[in-house]
Amino acid sequence: MEALKEVKGGNKMFNIFKKAQFKIVSPAKGKLKDITEVNDKTFSTKTLGDGFAIEPENGDVHSPMDGVVESIFPTLHALALKNSNGTEILIHIGINTVTLNGDGFKSFVSEGKKVNAGDRLVTFDMDFVKDKVKSTDIIVIFMNGQSCELLKNGADVEVSEEEIVNIK
Repeated sequence: MEALKEVKGGNKMFNIFKKAQFKIVSPAKGKLKDITEVNDKTFSTKTLGDGFAIEPENGDVHSPMDGVVESIFPTLHALALKNSNGTEILIHIGINTVTLNGDGFKSFVSEGKKVNAGDRLVTFDMDFVKDKVKSTDIIVIFMNGQSCELLKNGADVEVSEEEIVNIK
């Protein structure tokens, strides 16, 4: 009944239909990059969707948002998260890392696990991986068609740092 009162109240009429805003934090310590700078056309041309990348300083990968782990690739180089308003993101670690078959990667989560922004998801052996693939960039893709604007493009960011991107 309270929602009905708000609707009749006028200016809040359509607020009940808006998706709740959510925050995205940095999934790693490193340099924030525009997705168009990623050294792979699938990502840089936004074929999978808009997003951003972090050129990491180490192999720790954390959750960029609150949500649930929807899937983890068997090779541990990528995972998908979904938040409470239905936004899905793909976190992809490195370029051509699928060829490593999980060597050098360790997962700290399982499918169906609830995570908070900043929780550790995966670690990878930076030296081992760096010597075998094109890039160790940690790429975050918005799978529901959202676009994002980088607020600190080219800046060094910390794990869980807020206000790095605006979601549109």
